[in-house]
Amino acid sequence: MRMSQETHRTRPQVSRWRGAGLVVAVGALLAGLLSGCGSTEPRNLLSSIRDGAVVLGVKFDQPGLGLYEPDGNVTGFDASVATYVVNSIADDLGVDHPEITWRETPSARREAMIDNGEVDLIAATYSINASRSKKVSFGGPYLQTYQGLMVRDDDNSISELADLDNGKKLCSVTGSTSAQNVKAQLPTVQLQEYDSYSACVEALRRGKVDALTTDEAILAGYSNFWKDEFKLVEMTYLKDACVKDALKTAGSPFSTERYGVGVALGDTAAVEAINKALDTMLTPAEGVESPWNADLREALGNEYVDEIIARADRPGSKFPYLPDPGDLEFLDSPSTPFPPGLE
Repeated sequence: MRMSQETHRTRPQVSRWRGAGLVVAVGALLAGLLSGCGSTEPRNLLSSIRDGAVVLGVKFDQPGLGLYEPDGNVTGFDASVATYVVNSIADDLGVDHPEITWRETPSARREAMIDNGEVDLIAATYSINASRSKKVSFGGPYLQTYQGLMVRDDDNSISELADLDNGKKLCSVTGSTSAQNVKAQLPTVQLQEYDSYSACVEALRRGKVDALTTDEAILAGYSNFWKDEFKLVEMTYLKDACVKDALKTAGSPFSTERYGVGVALGDTAAVEAINKALDTMLTPAEGVESPWNADLREALGNEYVDEIIARADRPGSKFPYLPDPGDLEFLDSPSTPFPPGLE
């Protein structure tokens, strides 16, 4: 059973709201109507901020990242980052913080919504990759996350990836590569595909599946939302493997996702302004943690954040914690060739 929107709205908020000024949430239906009568040219983020009003694209149904609340606000880390960015840019421009209109942003429509001028920017678990970078420009990354597993908190039978290789049922969203990555390593795992992460979470709560896999940040949001019901399990390759003609070494993450802020293709001024704002957000004051770190803790929970900081500090760790806004060299990094005969 899919987790209902009403259920979402009656649960505690998972991130503090950092917005300033009037905030207006616009649903998907209204978004469709507005896009039909507005400009089809991409927006200019800096011009919109100067004009005093911006449209920010986020998810409305992901606890801890982007969740629409009954009061019209959107909570979660993506929303906090988007708000901080536009307000920081406004400060640099010497103008008031802009009025924010939130626009629900389905994954399949992200590039189209930027290109059609429906939003000024998108921060919605928007992984930066080479294909997308040909259609939109990215500020960031503002978060680096990895593929993980989520299991029921009282299930001690799964503490590492190999434990799935015993006929366990693994849930993921239809069309996702996450479960296929696991299936390639563990042929006996039973894949169960649902049409949304919310449906997978409900199936996991009811015992219909044994684990859910996707980005750790998404899983941490659900785990923090449903207190004491779930726990996360780290995922690494069990052995050296050939994946998409590249070598993945034993102990390395299944995938590394770098979330970025998407804007109109070629808007270098916006990208530079976004990266400057993110650098400011990542900078701690003396004796005080950075706004970035504080918001991440509020959104995804202290326990999870402490765990990923400790993981990053382990000797030889392949799981960096802090992002590096403006560093997109990974888009051009060549893959490590795999040895002949390795499957």
